[in-house]
Amino acid sequence: MLAKNDVAFARLPLFLLMFGWGLLHLLVAFGNLTDYGTNFEFVKHVLSMDTIFPNSTVGYRAISLPWVHHLFYACIIFLESLIAVFGLMAAYRFFKHLSSNTETFAEQKKPAYIALALGILLWFISFSVVGAEWFSMWQSADWNAVDTANRLLIIDAILYALVLRVK
Repeated sequence: MLAKNDVAFARLPLFLLMFGWGLLHLLVAFGNLTDYGTNFEFVKHVLSMDTIFPNSTVGYRAISLPWVHHLFYACIIFLESLIAVFGLMAAYRFFKHLSSNTETFAEQKKPAYIALALGILLWFISFSVVGAEWFSMWQSADWNAVDTANRLLIIDAILYALVLRVK
């Protein structure tokens, strides 16, 4: 059995990782709102499929309607914002309850699960499945976020495992 200080020390990395996860998404959402046009170009090119391989036969999937581009981008920013809110809420709860008993600490995990589920929705389903596969983002030399999405999905999965594991 760990002493109370040992329990807090063992939980500290989980707090730091969740704080970082929330902060990352806060900064990304803030950047997307304050420099809207930069990453909007990314969304526009991915959905328009205008930089996929010239001989590709999947170009019929392209969406060239600007309002749809803005809608997709707004959904991305909304998801980033929700991940930030729930991630930082989880970090706050983890920090506040570093020395709490196991049951009380376990009760603080719900915002972390929400943030991490939203991360899966954003980085895996939206970017890897829809962006990379349906819109063939992987074919673009200039507008390809597959590596970034995979990196963030791996961090999300590791965090999820740690949230499950840390008592």
